[in-house]
Amino acid sequence: MTAYEPTPPPGAAPAAYDAVVLAGGAARRLGGVDKPGLRVGGRALLDRVLGACADARATVVVADRRPTARPVRWAREEPPGGGPLAALDAGLRHTTADTVVVLSADLPFLHEATVHTLLATLGAAPDAAGALLTDADGRDQPLVAAYRAAALRSELAALTQEHGALTGLPLRRLTGALDLTRVPDPVASFDCDTWDDLATARARIREHGHVLDEWISAAKDELGIDLDVDIKVLLDLARDAAHGVARPAAPLTTFLVGYAAGRAQGGPEAVAEASRKAAALAQRWADEAAAAQADAAPDATRDATPGTRPDAG
Repeated sequence: MTAYEPTPPPGAAPAAYDAVVLAGGAARRLGGVDKPGLRVGGRALLDRVLGACADARATVVVADRRPTARPVRWAREEPPGGGPLAALDAGLRHTTADTVVVLSADLPFLHEATVHTLLATLGAAPDAAGALLTDADGRDQPLVAAYRAAALRSELAALTQEHGALTGLPLRRLTGALDLTRVPDPVASFDCDTWDDLATARARIREHGHVLDEWISAAKDELGIDLDVDIKVLLDLARDAAHGVARPAAPLTTFLVGYAAGRAQGGPEAVAEASRKAAALAQRWADEAAAAQADAAPDATRDATPGTRPDAG
């Protein structure tokens, strides 16, 4: 893995899409544990993936039901454990959008921007049936992709007619028959197949350049908050409150800003306005403290003699 930041989407906002998340695999290389429930940065892998496709018109998770950070539709292939093609077919039956984003449930570094990049790339290639990520070694990752739903349904139907069922068929039987465009992204395509992969993911989100973004994202999920704010503004406010008033003023002030914005039923603009007012107040406190220190200091331009007040006259 190299760069961490997701690739920005080219062009306009993506069209409406549905998402299918495959979360019912056997996780044999992890000893059969519940892989979608493993946590990276305090969040289940499945919830991290669901966060990346939060603006999907409908999200279908193909797996046994479990608690999730946001509501989803549930589906299951028959028989359970029938493999990725059978699971994809089961999930696709619950979608209606012309475009479907297909994701595995073990992608710790997938972000909404990456999903939008896939959608925009597919939209810019009208003759392609899908757009998928490639990993650090250039290998296709068909479970991090956006597809035209009609192309998927057509090819799945053809495979079912040829083989009688989709159970046990590998994904390459599907993707090998489709015209696909590719987006290199060694980070977003990183999946957790082994315990070493999991350890790498857990270590990476704590790297200095990413830990704050990861923490804020996790905290918003945990608290049920869907609000994008300018983190730099809040950090600057905390710094000003700590320096201009007292160190404990920093967390208390940022809490009060959030509370004020919530009472105003506002979005990011309300947070920014409350931050501006609080920062101005902190600056006034700092100015008063500086003025008080100046008033208490001797006047360097006058000769001070013992027992004489500098301001006497």
